[in-house]
Parts: sequence; C-alpha cells; structure tokens
Amino acid sequence: MNWSFQLYSARNFQPWDGILKLVADAGYKEVEGFGGVYDDPPAFRRKMDASGLTMPTGHFGIDMLEGDFAKAADIAGTLGVTNIICPFLMPDQRPKDKAGWTAFGKRLAKAGEAAKKAGFDFGWHNHHFEFEKLPDGSVPMTAILEAAPGIGWEIDVAWVVRGGADPLEWIDRHGRRITAVHVKDIAPKGENADEDGWADVGHGTIDWKTIMKALREKTPAKVFIMEHDKPSDVGRFARRSIAAANRL
Repeated sequence: MNWSFQLYSARNFQPWDGILKLVADAGYKEVEGFGGVYDDPPAFRRKMDASGLTMPTGHFGIDMLEGDFAKAADIAGTLGVTNIICPFLMPDQRPKDKAGWTAFGKRLAKAGEAAKKAGFDFGWHNHHFEFEKLPDGSVPMTAILEAAPGIGWEIDVAWVVRGGADPLEWIDRHGRRITAVHVKDIAPKGENADEDGWADVGHGTIDWKTIMKALREKTPAKVFIMEHDKPSDVGRFARRSIAAANRL
C-alpha cells in the first residue's frame, strides 16, 4: 500500500523542499495538497517530481469551488490531483438545522457535478461538527450524504471519534461512499496538550487494526493519508506513523 501525507501537517515546518524530501525519505509515495501549496502549482509540481511524490488528492475550499472552479481544476490538473476534496466549513457558515445542511449538501452536489464534468472525482472531508446532533436529533453528515448522493467521502476517522460517533458504524453504513481516508490518532486523555490532544498514528487510542480491516473490506478507498493537525516534531510524526501503519 502507498501511504500519503497531508501537507497541512507540515505547514509550520518550512521550506517545502525539505518537507517533501523528509516525507519521501520516510517512505511515503504520495502527498495530499491544501491551499498553502497552491501559490505556484508548476513549481510545486517540480518539487514533487524531484522527490518522486505524487498528489492523487487535494483539498479545495468551497469558496474557490463555487467562485472559480476553473482555477481549482487548473491547480488540480497541474499537480496531478484526480480526486478533489472539499475540506471544511467555517463556524460562521455552518447551518443550524437539517434543512440548512441539506441545502449545503446540494451545493456540494453541484460542485461535484462540475468536478465530474472536468474529469475529477469529488468528495467531502469531515471534521467533528458533522456528527453533533441537530435540534431534530439528526446529524449533518446524514443530511450531506443524502442531499449529494453522487459525491464521495474522505473520512477522517479521528474527527468522527471526536464528534462522538462510532467510525465502524459509519463505515458499515456508508462504506461505498468512502474514496479516501485520513489516518490520524488521538492521544490518551490529558496527554499531548501541546499537540491539541492528537498523537502519532499507532501511538494513540484509536483501534486502527480493526478500523483498517473494515475500510479494506467495505470501502473502495485507495488513498490513505497520514495527518496530525499540530505535531511538535513533523519528522517524528512522519516516521513513527508510517512505521505503525506498515504493521497494520
């Protein structure tokens, strides 16, 4: 299996040339892009090529997807992205009820249609808020998936857990929609406060052996991306995480 590395994890450890070499030397074959690496796509593509890395997935904000999809498509095409992922919704933009989330799901469906027309796969990347109950008892993730039946899902397992949900249940119900996976871990309660409670993969509380088995059996996902939202040492995170993942 080729492991990918979410470059957002290394945003505070520059320059990118050094990060790409570190990632490649650790054994990763792929990286996942985000807005911070899109300033000069041709130059960044040359850096990836020099390190022998590819970028099958990339995160693109809803503002660009709706406001200038041609720009997103151009960036993705230049970097070799085949699966465009919409990653986040700012707190002040998040709906408060099921109807609002259904409307947002329809916006994602429209973006997905544009992506498909341009030759890309498309999906949504979750955080914790999609699993927090709405006034009617439902959760936003259900509304999103129902309103946008044609889009995929990049599941971030650790955020599902932080949202109070069981990732195995969601994989069982919606596994066919999962096209990519964020592999990250949560530190034991009270530990790694300087890293916002996250942990290197395999050194936290998530049962990755069981979850990976379910992902392999119930989803078509082919891209598995290591991520840590706030590592204190990106080299340590990159190396320890891929070593643990290779043992799964």
